Amino acid sequence: MCKEKRVKTTTVRPVYFDCDTGIDDSMALGYLVSSPEISLVGVGTVSGNTSAEQAAENTLRLLALADRPDVPVAIGEHHFRTTTFTGGPTHIHGANGIGNVALPESSASPIDRKAAELLVELSHEHAGELEIITVGPTTNIAAALDLDPTLPSRVRQITSMGGAALVSGNASPVGEANIWNDPEAASRVLAAHWPATLVPLDVTLANNLEEEHRDALLTSQRPLAQAIGQMLDLYFDFYVPEFGRRCSALHDPLAAAIAVGGIRPTVAPAVDVTVDDTHGPGRGQTICDLRGQRLGAVDQPGRNVRVVLDTDQPLADHLVERLVPVSSNIE
Repeated sequence: MCKEKRVKTTTVRPVYFDCDTGIDDSMALGYLVSSPEISLVGVGTVSGNTSAEQAAENTLRLLALADRPDVPVAIGEHHFRTTTFTGGPTHIHGANGIGNVALPESSASPIDRKAAELLVELSHEHAGELEIITVGPTTNIAAALDLDPTLPSRVRQITSMGGAALVSGNASPVGEANIWNDPEAASRVLAAHWPATLVPLDVTLANNLEEEHRDALLTSQRPLAQAIGQMLDLYFDFYVPEFGRRCSALHDPLAAAIAVGGIRPTVAPAVDVTVDDTHGPGRGQTICDLRGQRLGAVDQPGRNVRVVLDTDQPLADHLVERLVPVSSNIE
């Protein structure tokens, strides 16, 4: 079997990105390929905003726009651990997952291994250094843990966009979409013995991208930024009833920015987090034990999951600065 050529570097941190490439995933991907602090060494796709197969196609086309066709993309799980994927929310992300925007084809193709296999392989290649960022259902990560239970020993940290700690859910009254889609996988991933950071709706809904930011993307000379600006048209429409104006939440890019270090958590206690994977009304809820936090963030002994509740700055301006380098603006 011919292996894909990857450049191993010791000067930047290796990152594996797992996504269900919709519109906010595209922003996160754009942020990662624009961040000199990290090296994107692999991408796995999962069903959620769209199918795992469509997400891979979207990812390959976005990477081509970013002039990064070298990044290996692996198709992951189409169905969730105990339930069937029945289609993405087309009213939010469009029929193709990226706002119905038609991107140029990529000359690259998905690799011939599944996402879980790629992740395990990368964990050996970058043992002790690999970082994982997940912004979709964590089905692939749970599959990788099934494949190799020793995976956490080789992973430096995992950052996951998901959950709702003190706010209501968006897929159910208590369930955030990524975790609600596959709570069995989320429970497996959060129970694993690795440093984990959960970036929930509490902070992602508090960070908004406005029309001025979208205009900066649309008028950029960078093809990737332009494409994301075009996708946001549908996304902004969806959020009008939520915010009363055309804008969007910044779910996935906030997780990416926190993982990279461009945005820093200011309140992120390590606490017990339990995922409700029953089939009752609480399915998909992240039950975060935030008792005793009234006077400030307090870590609970022996807990490995940090729940981000506040950050040092809003994301929007920082995100646009990464996606649209100053030199590329049209005056």
